[in-house]
Parts: sequence; structure tokens; C-alpha cells
Amino acid sequence: MNKILKLCQRLEDSILVITFAVMVVSFFLQVVNRNIIKFGMSWFEELATYCMIYMAFLAAEAGLRDGTQISVTAIVDKFSGKTKLFIQLIAKAIVIIFSVIIFYTSIGMLQMQVMSGQTSAALNIPMWIPYFAITLSFGIIVLVQSAIFLGMLKALFSSETPDTKEAA
Repeated sequence: MNKILKLCQRLEDSILVITFAVMVVSFFLQVVNRNIIKFGMSWFEELATYCMIYMAFLAAEAGLRDGTQISVTAIVDKFSGKTKLFIQLIAKAIVIIFSVIIFYTSIGMLQMQVMSGQTSAALNIPMWIPYFAITLSFGIIVLVQSAIFLGMLKALFSSETPDTKEAA
């Protein structure tokens, strides 16, 4: 299970780094083009936008995985030990269920885009490529959050006192 999690993290981190670099270069070239060259190339902005979409969706999973997402913990913080872990398990289960629903729905949306053959305005790439960001990110969210959920569940039923900071 840890190998799958590390593979997902490496894949996610690689896509984030690549899309960030492409986005920065694309925005820079767009500014240079607009102010110096003045040649009509609208695809720089479209490319940067699609990179930003991938970054936003994948960064959401990275934030969930690392626990850096903003969350309200007022109720959870009133508890400790296994009770706190149980409440965190419920919250994690809700995230997983929501992610499975979005993942499943995004597959249908992706299939519709593939069948329509629609392409983007400036880059002329198939529109399923930008839409794939949703399917990819929520697929990774389901895998990673399910693995974390299983680890938390194991900690709940173990005889030791769980470290809830790491489990969240």
C-alpha cells in the first residue's frame, strides 16, 4: 500500500512541477509577446490556464494528504485518543464518499468530451485533456485518502494509543 501511495505522490508532484514550470514560462512569453513582439498568439494564455487547472486540482489532494487544507477542528479538538480518531474517521469517510461521487461523475463527463470531439479554441487540443484533471485528481484523492483511512482504522482497533496528529 505504501508503494502505491508513494507512486501517487511522485506522479502528483511531477505533474505539479511540470505544470507550474509550463505555466510560468507561458505567462512570461505571453507578456513578452504582448509588450515587445506584438504577434497574435492567444494560445499562451490558454496553455497557462489549463496548467493552472491541473495544479489546483492536484494541489487540493496534496493539501488533503499533508493535512494543510483549511479545516474547522473546534469539535474534534475537544476530544482525545480513540474518540478523536473515530470522529476523524467519520470526516475522512465523508471526504472519500464525496471524492468517489465526483470521480465517477467525472468519468461520464470525460467520456462525453471524448465522444464530442470538441477541441480548445487556441491550442486546438481535445477538450478531454483539460477535463481529465478532475478525473485524475479525484482518482488520486480516493486512493490516497482510502489508504489513510485504512491506517486510521487500524490505529483505532490497535491496543496502543493512536497519535491523532499524524492520522489526520
